[in-house]
Amino acid sequence: MLGRKISIIVPIYNSAEFMNALTDAIEAERIKNDWNLELLLIDDGSRDNSYSKIKELALRFPYIKGFKLSRNFGHQIAVKTGLSHCTGDYIAIIDDDLQDPPALLPGFFKYLDAGYEVAYGVRKKRKESFFKRLSYDAFYRLLKQLSNTDIPLDSGDFCVMTRKVVQNMLKLQEKNPFLRGIRAWVGFKQIGVTYERQARIAGESGYTLKKLFKIALDGIFSFSSVPIRLITLSGFLGLVFALLYSVYILYGAIVTGIEAKGFASLVILISFFSSLMLICIGIIGEYVVRIYDEVRNRPFVVIDETVNVE
Repeated sequence: MLGRKISIIVPIYNSAEFMNALTDAIEAERIKNDWNLELLLIDDGSRDNSYSKIKELALRFPYIKGFKLSRNFGHQIAVKTGLSHCTGDYIAIIDDDLQDPPALLPGFFKYLDAGYEVAYGVRKKRKESFFKRLSYDAFYRLLKQLSNTDIPLDSGDFCVMTRKVVQNMLKLQEKNPFLRGIRAWVGFKQIGVTYERQARIAGESGYTLKKLFKIALDGIFSFSSVPIRLITLSGFLGLVFALLYSVYILYGAIVTGIEAKGFASLVILISFFSSLMLICIGIIGEYVVRIYDEVRNRPFVVIDETVNVE
């Protein structure tokens, strides 16, 4: 790693109260490992004074580059903004709450020195609520089964990458990026490194249930065609069921002479297939919305202000 420039990308959201701890931890590793460092702090529309704190820290640490987004675009867009502006040979992505400690980075960089292009973190243990852990586990395993790309289980955005990987990731100009999926899709020599994810040092996660659900949908619909194929399968199953039920009714009316009575059954069938049709339309709609986002060709982000950025 000698002589290589290090870029560390950190999306910031309402993090003013613990940003000193974050930059102090990174500074300690910079001194210890003699890094040629640039630290990109991307304020993703924070409601507190996070950007003012970034400007204050940039005076103390000249290697800090600060970005203020014009609104909250979301974690993935904030990270992509950092990837688009970093200049390092080795690029790291970490969270702002020290759940992915900077002290782990030197060990990750050794894998790049050994010839790997990506070393990504695999969470061995989460210090989060049971519901969140269950939701994450279920999502990663569902995505693993549905995806056309081999996306590693329990791996988040915490990783280190070579510049070659980042350049190829940026070729995918998706408006709803699922970066860990894109990282897996571009390929190259990758390795998973297990670590124990720490608890947040302060505050609450900016990942609301709504935001987590959006990322889950982005992951599934960006890297799988299974949902759209399930519509076709459900249509065939519905046709088979309808044919069998029709045969049953006709047999009862013609052979046995029993009059078909089934108001309750009719209501149930209509309700079931109407609901199924709405679900199918919704799945198609998810793909159509993503197509619409792409063809509008809007910029993926709007940057309001920067510090130490040419």
